[in-house]
Amino acid sequence: MPRKRKLLAQLSALQSNSSFSQISALENLNTTTGADCSPKSSKYFVTEKKDSSQLKADFFNQPCVSLAKSFLGQILVRKLPDGRELWGRIVETEAYLGGEDEASHSKGGKQTQRNAAMFMKPGTLYVYQIYGIYFCVNVSSQGEGAAVLLRSLEPLQGLDAMRELRRTSRKAPSKLLKDWQLCNGPSRLCQAFGIDKAFDQRDLTQDTDIWMVPGQDLPGEQDVVATTRIGIGNRGEWAQKPLRFYLRGNKFVSVVDKKAEREMAAKGLLSCS
Repeated sequence: MPRKRKLLAQLSALQSNSSFSQISALENLNTTTGADCSPKSSKYFVTEKKDSSQLKADFFNQPCVSLAKSFLGQILVRKLPDGRELWGRIVETEAYLGGEDEASHSKGGKQTQRNAAMFMKPGTLYVYQIYGIYFCVNVSSQGEGAAVLLRSLEPLQGLDAMRELRRTSRKAPSKLLKDWQLCNGPSRLCQAFGIDKAFDQRDLTQDTDIWMVPGQDLPGEQDVVATTRIGIGNRGEWAQKPLRFYLRGNKFVSVVDKKAEREMAAKGLLSCS
């Protein structure tokens, strides 16, 4: 009998070790670099994470230029209908100042059905269509008719889903997109995050499908390049105003302005890194 009890104890220990090995393997699988870490099984975890860190109304309630700079380094989160979450770090923005700004959709203070979101409370999404095909997403700020265009993101989570969304939104088949190509431009950003006109007038502080969370290691003033906006045509002096902002040295920026970087560096306005 003692020998039988000894064998049973050894068998129990072996089964216990095997169970621990399986658990360890699952944990390693779930934390593998590059894996999609979106929570899939617990809606409570998603809600808790969203509520605990979501940027609140007071963050968005600031002047347009200030908000455009403050967005750099923050995280845009998009929850897809299947529960997956897409995360992207904001690396490029443009400020549109409202009534006096000749390049703004609200120039002259004119409010229409199309641009109504620009006159709503700070943190409201303004989504419009260009060329009858592509979408661009903006966020309203302080100031009548003022809003910030989100130009580029650095993808952080859900890259495979972003590739699929980009692929289905393009008419012609093409080779696999590289990471830096996923969100480096306002319409590409919207394609990768599945943002269309249905998101117009949504509130980033209240919506359950799209929101922002604070970024880590936010940039300082000397890490931010200020240069002219893109694609606004002949708008006189407004075409030359430095109202586009991006993170220097970030490869996910849509268009780099080396001249502006040199000029700012010469004035000591950029870091030496």
